[in-house]
Amino acid sequence: MTENLSMEDLLPRLRSLLFAPASRPDMCAKLPRSGPDGVVLDLEDAVAPAAKAEARGQARAAADELRGQHPDLAIFVRVNPPGTQWFAADVAESLAAEFTGVVVPKLESAAEVDGVRDALAEAGREHLRLMAGIETAAGVARVADVLEHPGVQIAYFGAEDYITDMGGVRTDDGLEVLFARSQVALAARLAGVPVLDQVVTAFGDDGRFLADAAVGRSIGYSGKLCIHPAQVPLANQCFSPSPEERDRARALLAAWEEALARGEASVAFEGQMVDEPLARRARALLDE
Repeated sequence: MTENLSMEDLLPRLRSLLFAPASRPDMCAKLPRSGPDGVVLDLEDAVAPAAKAEARGQARAAADELRGQHPDLAIFVRVNPPGTQWFAADVAESLAAEFTGVVVPKLESAAEVDGVRDALAEAGREHLRLMAGIETAAGVARVADVLEHPGVQIAYFGAEDYITDMGGVRTDDGLEVLFARSQVALAARLAGVPVLDQVVTAFGDDGRFLADAAVGRSIGYSGKLCIHPAQVPLANQCFSPSPEERDRARALLAAWEEALARGEASVAFEGQMVDEPLARRARALLDE
């Protein structure tokens, strides 16, 4: 059984993960152009049922081509959920050695993770990293069980499927998924698993994407799922500290260390009281 690993041991930091249908080799070949940290060849939602069988071979071929041209790129394939008629064949036929990992959507229990890891082992792909999709009511309710499983190395929150499962309605402010979104981020933090934030379906609205990504970063997400190349540089920007943030963190730490040298446990900095938790946050930002 694979163990949870640190992000440094697992992958380059994934600020952006760009999806394309595995059934569209032309789109898959173009995935690296916008500079994503990782890419996903999708066999699930983006591929019609009649095209899924052929798409498995197309995913393998695309992975081979991408790995040859981009040896350091994180390359995933998203299979269909366990329990569907396509899952077993997806695992048996699509998982090329060139993949970094496999994305499994709609996971809802540790038992399902066991089943996925067993299927990967049977296919000779037990080395692949498992990205768990948390995107149903049951998945959110049991998210700790899923993400604390040693076979899971990374996760994402899927808001669209979640709110559909809930019978809810998506709104512009996203308050209907804030609780679930926060629960997934919290569970990922406790499990030591990096977690990627929900998609923004309005791919032509940069302002909306930036605002949504800012919320995701503020509650602990480390990157974002992207469904259009134009979203990639926005995600990379949002999930990287700005030069201004880095300068402020350095200045804050300098003031804090001077206070410690004076034997003080806190210090005023730019109208804010700084103590160890804020200093720890500044150090973490500088480590990104």
